[in-house]
Amino acid sequence: MIYLDNAASGWPKPPEALQAMAHYMEHASANPGRSGHRMALEAARIVYQARENVAALLGVRDPLRIVFAANATEALNLALAGLLRPGDHVITSSLEHNAVMRPLRALEARGVAVSVVHCSPEGLLDPRAVEAAIRPTTRLIALVHASNVVGTLLPIAEVGRIARRYDLLFLVDAAQTAGACPIDLDAAAIDLLAFTGHKALLGPQGTGGLYIGPRVSLDELRPLVHGGTGSRSEEELQPDFLPDRYESGTLNGVGLAGLAAGVQRLLEEGVATVRAHEVALTRQLLAGLARMPRVTVYGTGDAERQIATVSFNVAGMAPSEVGLRLDEEHAILCRVGLHCSPAAHRTIGTYPAGTVRWSLGRFNTLAEVDQALNALEALARAYSRTVGSS
Repeated sequence: MIYLDNAASGWPKPPEALQAMAHYMEHASANPGRSGHRMALEAARIVYQARENVAALLGVRDPLRIVFAANATEALNLALAGLLRPGDHVITSSLEHNAVMRPLRALEARGVAVSVVHCSPEGLLDPRAVEAAIRPTTRLIALVHASNVVGTLLPIAEVGRIARRYDLLFLVDAAQTAGACPIDLDAAAIDLLAFTGHKALLGPQGTGGLYIGPRVSLDELRPLVHGGTGSRSEEELQPDFLPDRYESGTLNGVGLAGLAAGVQRLLEEGVATVRAHEVALTRQLLAGLARMPRVTVYGTGDAERQIATVSFNVAGMAPSEVGLRLDEEHAILCRVGLHCSPAAHRTIGTYPAGTVRWSLGRFNTLAEVDQALNALEALARAYSRTVGSS
């Protein structure tokens, strides 16, 4: 079996993550931050280790600025719904995942103005178009770091500098890039960054979070959820400090144990090493697809300008048929359709059918890329013969 669906969820998980989760369940499965006994203290230690590891990976000096959530979607909702008020204006791109688009459309219905800056069919965004969209009421720029459809990396550093020049807050959706691409929060002037744990960070599903930078006022960023935090239990008002203000209810301790271990492995290997490996995989994949006349590849075609996610279609075949046959006949697992990003598919011209998406990851190999290419070529050739004989 060849797993090429890492943009949806990373697999396999490293053994360190599995072992850390088993240890948590067996020896530390109490409620972190709620009690003073030894198991609760061990649970709290493990959760804080996860916070420290994510902070170290992102270059964040204060681990308390890492707020955990169930996933990047929840983190994005916290940032968008927490900050934007009726009368505010927000700028985003035409490559955004529905984790950004749906909250923005819901806010738009409540009086928030939304501008969607169009990207090119290759997924390229001109920072000048973002600057041109700024209004006196603009409060926030929200951008995906890399498209989950075509993999194109957006110019977040350039846009971040624009945001800072106009004293705007800058939110980045790093669901596809945290752990796969080096991210310099200071150089890109990022104020808020949403991440998920179950993709390139090598953790389990049900983990993720939001980095909240020092330019973000906690008074202005409203919590999504209010409730017990284990702190200031004598008060009926939500705590006003990080991370408790945004972490009501019991955290996913076992998941964060796995995340801590997955990120620890990344810290030891280095994100730059992971990036180099994935660029090599992507370069080989793009070269192989370019040799197939019946295959149309979307994006820049440049492995250095994208993550290891490639979308394509086979002439005459529906994406669903390609995906099904790759699974059933060749044990190649991938995703087809619109990938929860209809705006991106409209941008690249593949709406409403979508594409076949192969998303490579840390544990894929060059040999697997060759096997997948051979399988796709055989599938396309067989389809050609079938059409030709009918």
